[in-house]
This record gives sequence, C-alpha cells and structure tokens, in this order.
Amino acid sequence: MTAATLRAAYAECERLARTHYENFPVVSWLLPAEMRPHVAALYAFARTADDFADEGLRPPEERLRLLDDWAGRLHACAWAEEWNSDDPIFLALGATIRDRRLPMKLFDDLLSAFRQDITMDRYPTWDALLDYCRRSANPVGRLVLRIGGYDDPQLDRSSDALCTALQLTNFWQDIERDWQKGRLYVPLDDVEACRAPLRDLSDRQMTERWQCAIRRVAGRTRDSFRAGRGVCDGVHGRLRYELRLTWLGGMRILEHLERADFNVFVARPQLGPRDAVSLVWQAWSWNGS
Repeated sequence: MTAATLRAAYAECERLARTHYENFPVVSWLLPAEMRPHVAALYAFARTADDFADEGLRPPEERLRLLDDWAGRLHACAWAEEWNSDDPIFLALGATIRDRRLPMKLFDDLLSAFRQDITMDRYPTWDALLDYCRRSANPVGRLVLRIGGYDDPQLDRSSDALCTALQLTNFWQDIERDWQKGRLYVPLDDVEACRAPLRDLSDRQMTERWQCAIRRVAGRTRDSFRAGRGVCDGVHGRLRYELRLTWLGGMRILEHLERADFNVFVARPQLGPRDAVSLVWQAWSWNGS
C-alpha cells in the first residue's frame, strides 16, 4: 500500500465522519492534528457497523451476517500490513491499529453491542444497561485515549464513566426515536417502580409516571458524569479542551432534559448556538474541582 493510497483512505474516513457527525466531536479542530485521521478511521468503522444494526429495512439475520463479515474484515486488516482491500475504512483502520497498538478486544466489545441491538430491545435492570454501555460506549473512549498515547487504568475508569454518561444521556434524549424502532433503554425495574405504562410512549405522552422513571435514571446519569470529570484533566494539550467540551456538552443536554421535565415528545433537547458560546467559555475557564 502506497503512502498516497493510505492518505486517501484516511481522507475518506474523515469525510464520512463529517457527514455523520453526531454527539461525539470526532473530527473537531480541537483534536490534536496527529490524532484526527486515526479517530476518523475509528469512527467510520463504528458508524458503519452501527448502521448495519440500526438503519434500513434489512431482516435481523442479514444484519447479523453483515456484522460478522465486518468483524472478519476487522481482524484481517489488523494483522496484515499489505492486506488487499479496496475499502478505505479498513485500509485506514488497519494502519491505525498497528501504528497505535490498539487492543482488538475493544473493537470486539463494540461489535458485540451492535449485535445486541439487533437481538435485545428491553433492559430488565440498571446493571444490564450498564453492561451494554460498557461495550457500546466505553471502548470508544479507551480507544481515543490509546490513540492519544494514554494507557492508564485510572484514566480508563474515568473515561468509562464519561462515555457511559454520554450514552445514557443520548438514550433519554432519544426515547421517542428509539421507541419508534421498538426499543426502550429505560430499565424495566425503574418503569415498574414508577408504574409507567408503555402505552403512554405509543401515545407520545410524557406523563408524571414516566417523568418519575426518567428522573430516576437521569440522577444516576449525573453521578456518572461526576465520576467521569477527571479524564478531562488527566490528559494534556488540545485533547484536554476537547474532552472538557465533550463533558460540558453532555451535561448541558442532560440539564435541558431536566428543565423540560424530560418531555422529548414536545422537542428533542440539543445544543444550539447559545450553548456553544457558553460551553467554549466554560471549557477555557474550567475549574478542575
């Protein structure tokens, strides 16, 4: 593989990342320049796999087959420097895995979570939901740390807490969207504790009972944000500001949800221009306490 071919593969991954930009600032100008191509390759891999699990009208068995094929390509590209492929995602990702010595288990965990989205649409307990987050969100944070040159158990734990909090916030933000796909991430024991009828979601009604259930899980989400704050100051340079903005943005969305009494049926909370100005200022004047 020539240097020009590899540069083109990374450029295509960055294009995909910009096209699918969501809550995670994967190609932010704040990321150190040397990290951006690697993070974009990671994002392109995960985004495409997530689309297999989540998008379109394919039957479950076809989605699982696509993910199995994706896993096969992943492991092939990781070990073969001259791996023959015309897929820019795997050309770039293979180079990134070898260059940054990324653990394959983190990628396998991600794929296991994508498979679970096909086979599981309810979570009985909070612990079951956290196990899903452990595989669906936390590997991304750890991989970004490895790409940045960090391999520290304390940073990993803090990153896990932040990534879990971001994933959970996205669940509460997207209750309506997920319900339309037949999924519910609010644990059933919290739903039952508040006696919240599922038919309310079908009727697009954020009743007091559902507010009770989501308030319970939002409180735990806030605790996870607190536990994840340390990773923002455990790294250096531009990555520190990137993670501060990520932490602050996730917390701001959670605050918007709380102020709206979690009524996502009226409006889906998201960050706007006013938030951006405020968050940049807070990231710059950050107090580590």
